Amino acid sequence: MSIERARKLQQPMEKQQEQQQVKVKVQKKQWVSTGEKVLYSMATGLVVIASVFMVQFSSTTDTLNRDIQKMEQKIGQQQSVNDNLAYEAKELSNPDRILQIAKDNGLEMQNAEVKQAGVVGN
Repeated sequence: MSIERARKLQQPMEKQQEQQQVKVKVQKKQWVSTGEKVLYSMATGLVVIASVFMVQFSSTTDTLNRDIQKMEQKIGQQQSVNDNLAYEAKELSNPDRILQIAKDNGLEMQNAEVKQAGVVGN
């Protein structure tokens, strides 16, 4: 019996040794190291910041271009109005028209010559 008893006592010790061998932790090698993760994070951050800057710059440029186009349209309209007013002033300063208005208001011509007045100061 002592041999059987010794075997029984020895069997649990063997199981404990087997269990201890199974419990040994194996450290796995990481695919990406911590330093690489930091570098990748910084690079990604820089790319995001550069993208935001580019979008903001494009938006500002687009806004300025639209403002310039609106201003050019206003300038074109004002030039058209100015040309129309200059043409109308030329028509109104026609000597025949002025003589006709003078006759209608009772003014008489003493000399037959009609001269166009020049610009004041010349």
